Amino acid sequence: MTLSNEIQTFLVSQIEYYTKEAKSYKEMASEYNIDDNLAHDTAFGIIIGCIYSSFLQTFTNQNSVPNSQDMEDFTEIIIKNSKKIKESIITEDNQKLEQE
Repeated sequence: MTLSNEIQTFLVSQIEYYTKEAKSYKEMASEYNIDDNLAHDTAFGIIIGCIYSSFLQTFTNQNSVPNSQDMEDFTEIIIKNSKKIKESIITEDNQKLEQE
C-alpha cells in the first residue's frame, strides 16, 4: 500500500466516525426512499461518498491529487470495511426488532 500511514489512519478514523453515525445517514436516506432496502443502499452510498470526499480533501490540503495507486489503496480500504459499514446501517433495524 502506497498511501501514507497518516492518510490510512485518517481513513480508518473516518470509517469509525461514519459507522457510529450510521443511524442519522439511514434516517436521511429514508426521507428519499420508500423501500427500506433502498434506504440501506442509499445510506451506504452517502457514507462512502463522505469518506471519499474526505480522502480527496486530504490531497487538496497538501496541494496534490491522488494517483491511480492511491485510488486503488482507497478502494481496498473501503472494500475491507464495507461489511462493517453495512452492518452499522442495519444494526439499528435489528435493535428495533429485538425491542418489539
